[in-house]
Amino acid sequence: MEIIDLVKKHAPITGERIAELLGISRPTIRSDLALLVMLRYIDAKPKVGYFLGTAATQEESPFINIESRKVKDVMGIPVVLRETVTVSDAVVSLFLENVGNLMIVNAQGMLLGIVSRKDLLKVTLGNAAAGSMPISLVMTRYPNIVTVGLEDSVLEAARKLISHQVDTLPVVKRVADQDLVEVVGRITKTTMTKLLLDVALGN
Repeated sequence: MEIIDLVKKHAPITGERIAELLGISRPTIRSDLALLVMLRYIDAKPKVGYFLGTAATQEESPFINIESRKVKDVMGIPVVLRETVTVSDAVVSLFLENVGNLMIVNAQGMLLGIVSRKDLLKVTLGNAAAGSMPISLVMTRYPNIVTVGLEDSVLEAARKLISHQVDTLPVVKRVADQDLVEVVGRITKTTMTKLLLDVALGN
């Protein structure tokens, strides 16, 4: 990766300088820098800059294997509800399934929206009539949802989780002659944490 090469050559180097050398703005690479620090490819010291991390200096670093992992290898089963359910149904499902997000689909399993714990909390607090509201009034609608595909890399999924500040990414599959996409899985921050732990422990 270009960022690691720049850090190797110029360490310690600031994020601003890395962005300048790449010819892009600092916010553009913020999520990439955060991801590389999380994977220990680079490290950072306040008021000093970035330098090589332990993973980048180890020839056989276990974290190198993450680069070849695909979303389809680590994704979980999506928790889906039909678009016809109420807010009350969604709240019950959220607790029964112990998840942070629910995916809303049509009869064919196509993604229509996503609703988070925060969305449900916002609509139900102080609103006695919220329980009977259709979930479609509360959800974030597709295509205004950040998603990943089966063949996307795990690193790309992690980058999206960080840069869009979301807890869950629906894993979707395109269906011929359809504007919508089919939900086939989910990637969460917990998925990524478990993956990092497994790799670090050599599992």
